[in-house]
Amino acid sequence: MRALIQRTFESKLSVDGKLISSIPCGLTVFLGITKGDTEEQADYFARKLSNLRIFRDENGKMNLSIKQAGGEILLVSQFSLAGTLGKGSGNRPDFGQAELPERALELYERVTQKLKDEGLTVKNGVFGAHMFIEQQQDGPLSFIFEC
Repeated sequence: MRALIQRTFESKLSVDGKLISSIPCGLTVFLGITKGDTEEQADYFARKLSNLRIFRDENGKMNLSIKQAGGEILLVSQFSLAGTLGKGSGNRPDFGQAELPERALELYERVTQKLKDEGLTVKNGVFGAHMFIEQQQDGPLSFIFEC
């Protein structure tokens, strides 16, 4: 499981020119599910994400979680995060470690539900669709998460 976590002022997600989801300040999270990922990993990721202290407190220090800051999450499935650009003779990414769509969707939906169980507002993209995402990054502040 790999994720790119970005702190944002605002994010909007569209498919075929139609606005699907938008959030005010919070986190835009791109989530890639890899072969062999488990429910336990999905649960751990949701707990970790909901408690990450990456929002500024009254002193400008990163001491607040998204729950404490009152932000929302835009969770976007992104199979390309399971890709590799490593060694080899070609220049095309290798997506051999990406989980099959049915299983990836199960874990993506599990992460969504676990985040909601934590009391967070979560908006989603459209699994498997070609999405257009506009965002205003805060910082910019981005993190890579792997488990």
